[in-house]
Amino acid sequence: MPTIHHEIFIQAPIAVCFDLARNIDVHIQTTGTTNERAVAGVTSGLIENGQTVTWEATHLGVRQKLTAKIIDLERPYRFVDTMVNGAFHSFTHIHEFVESGTGTIMKDTFSYKSPLGVLGIIADKLFLERYMREFIVNRAEGLKKIAEENLNNDK
Repeated sequence: MPTIHHEIFIQAPIAVCFDLARNIDVHIQTTGTTNERAVAGVTSGLIENGQTVTWEATHLGVRQKLTAKIIDLERPYRFVDTMVNGAFHSFTHIHEFVESGTGTIMKDTFSYKSPLGVLGIIADKLFLERYMREFIVNRAEGLKKIAEENLNNDK
């Protein structure tokens, strides 16, 4: 089961980063290359503990749906989402936020299991793990940009 770890420093308060990370509209903004849209469950605004969102997106050239559920939320430090239905066999995404100096460290830990047994393991090694890492890094960088621009606009 591959696990992707990523950390990024964001020059913004922890509560701002936390809320941006669980905001459906911001998720759509920060995943533009996959044409994501929320089609069921919470479809805009902030998602809360126990709620689900169903995403429709194009990944690796295939249009697909994925439903995720928030299974743990400790504002403003942590939330966890897990796949309920979708292309993976399973996944868990832990989002953590730590105050650091004048900003926040946002940590992503994404663990997943590919479908198709041995073929899925081969896909992980050939392209899927790299693709998922790039997806998580790009989303984090997009979130950082939004948080820091909003902070600068408030000054």
